[in-house]
Amino acid sequence: MAETAHSTVDSAEIERFSRIAEEWWDPKGKFAPLHRLNPVRLGYIRDRAAAHWRRDPLSGAPLEGLSLLDIGCGGGLLCEPMARLGAAVTGIDAAERNIATARRHAEGQGLAIDYRETTAEALAAEGRQFDIVLALEIIEHVADIDLFLRSCGQLTKPGGLVFLSTLNRTAKAWALAIAGAEYVLRWLPRGTHDWRKFLKPSEAVRGLRSAGVETQEIVGVVYSPLSRAWSLNKRDLDVNYMLYGVAGR
Repeated sequence: MAETAHSTVDSAEIERFSRIAEEWWDPKGKFAPLHRLNPVRLGYIRDRAAAHWRRDPLSGAPLEGLSLLDIGCGGGLLCEPMARLGAAVTGIDAAERNIATARRHAEGQGLAIDYRETTAEALAAEGRQFDIVLALEIIEHVADIDLFLRSCGQLTKPGGLVFLSTLNRTAKAWALAIAGAEYVLRWLPRGTHDWRKFLKPSEAVRGLRSAGVETQEIVGVVYSPLSRAWSLNKRDLDVNYMLYGVAGR
């Protein structure tokens, strides 16, 4: 997809992820950290969405009847479980190879997911809106953060939910997410993250508010090297964090 004057597309980021697009569904490959992180992300989205619409999160399909957009869907790691929870899912990504991988895998699973090679701002320009908008581990890879957040707000129905997760711009995040994860542990390919693009929680909240979305909760997402598992921690936002907000009615 071509990069235009007002675009969230960062061509270098698209090229980087396109090179490893075939590895999205390999739990031991380059996206292994996302596979380990997924249960925490999915549980958080399911539980908050179910509470918002007064549903039982443990029912078979707590998101039934709700439309959901996953921005920067990659190979579909979030789209597929969201579809299984009952949502009508649209996944978008600016990388053609990511979308091809996602479509192929969903077809193999018998899941009907609307995958599109496009951007948040292009979809917003079409006037599309969804009950739930996901922007997880994507904002640190976009070229225009303000445009991206504004598009998230435009894409969310009044009273709908926006979920965002990213990395905090702290020294601890640089040490763990870049020096540790990319250079020492080699969980991620070198160059995956640029610390300057990390977003402080206050910046995320302010940007969403400008887009008409009021943040309801912010939680840290913390990794334990002993259990090799991720968990939520409201007191530790130093590295990874998630939040959700409600779009203006």
